[in-house]
Amino acid sequence: MKKNNAIYTVTFGTVCLSSLLFSASYNMLIPELPGYLSTLGGSEYIGLIIALFTLTAGLSRPFSGKLTDRIGRKPVIVFGAMVCVVCGFLYPILGTVSGFLLLRLVHGFSTGFTPTAIAAYVADSVPRERWGEAFGIQGVFFTGGLALGPAIGSSIKLFYSYEVLFHCSSAIAFLSIVLVYRLKETLVKTEPFRFSMLKISKTDIISIAVLKPALLTFLIYFSFGMVLTLIPDWSDHLGIKNRGSFFMAFTVASLTIRFLAGKASDKLGRRKVSVIGLIILTGALMAMGTFETVIGLMVAAIFYGLSMGILSPALNAWTADLSPLEHRGKGIATMFIALEAGIGLGALFSGMYYRDTYTNIPVTMYGCAFMALLGLVYLQFGNRDT
Repeated sequence: MKKNNAIYTVTFGTVCLSSLLFSASYNMLIPELPGYLSTLGGSEYIGLIIALFTLTAGLSRPFSGKLTDRIGRKPVIVFGAMVCVVCGFLYPILGTVSGFLLLRLVHGFSTGFTPTAIAAYVADSVPRERWGEAFGIQGVFFTGGLALGPAIGSSIKLFYSYEVLFHCSSAIAFLSIVLVYRLKETLVKTEPFRFSMLKISKTDIISIAVLKPALLTFLIYFSFGMVLTLIPDWSDHLGIKNRGSFFMAFTVASLTIRFLAGKASDKLGRRKVSVIGLIILTGALMAMGTFETVIGLMVAAIFYGLSMGILSPALNAWTADLSPLEHRGKGIATMFIALEAGIGLGALFSGMYYRDTYTNIPVTMYGCAFMALLGLVYLQFGNRDT
């Protein structure tokens, strides 16, 4: 009998579309939240909008990984999206600064749970030899939601109100739940939820099996923390009126390469594709710090997007490769912990060094290039088992 290795199925397409709606639902709020917080009288807390969200996203990863492996993929996907539904309705109700900050803390649980379970569901549903291609496609949808969300959210706020924006965020998250609700659970042996499952031991936090791609993920996303923190100010310094121009170029470039990069990692291997991505990443970061012109930054943004589009599906598939079936959720959660740690520390250290001094920004870019170079050295001299 011929083996069926198709990935373009209704199930896979449904999960990808749900992933797009989920990422759009929470990201559509981001451009308008600073203004909303200011209307509440909390402009001095704007820096906490992302920080609190990321904090709970990272802290919840061990729980999401464990529950994904115990109660199933679908319940964890639904729980994370339901957090978005509830928070969207509560933002207008808890109309105080403290209420807003509490909700940002709670809202972070959404990305701590749903992406972990979606990645495990994709790995369960797709033949192993096409994981790279599948994660490349799913990444296009998820990143597409991240890109479309802010544009949709800002348009809603422009023509309506904050309350309508929050309710639309809830509605889109609810649609993401509707899509996956009737799909078949892919975890073969599931258990009923028990509160004792929320007890986390040391062995539940990190999967040793996936430390290689997790370490690379940390080194790579350290630069993304810097980009999120410093590129808006650097764009102002270079005279770019639209502070989102870098991110637009980055996102388009990332989306265009993900599908091909994922397929390449299936055929050439995760390590070889990661080497290509890291070479481009190192060059892009060096160019960011060297060419202090608008054209230089935009070209660097394109190559930075290409590098992340190459690396992301390869590292996701590599993590799935190394994760034992019974601990796949924990393995994927470990990769996301490394990702969030990289973003968080990259943002922290680059912000601390920057101190509103533009001449310090190129130095942080060179530092991030050095981190990427460390990843290349690791791949060159580490154990080549992929």
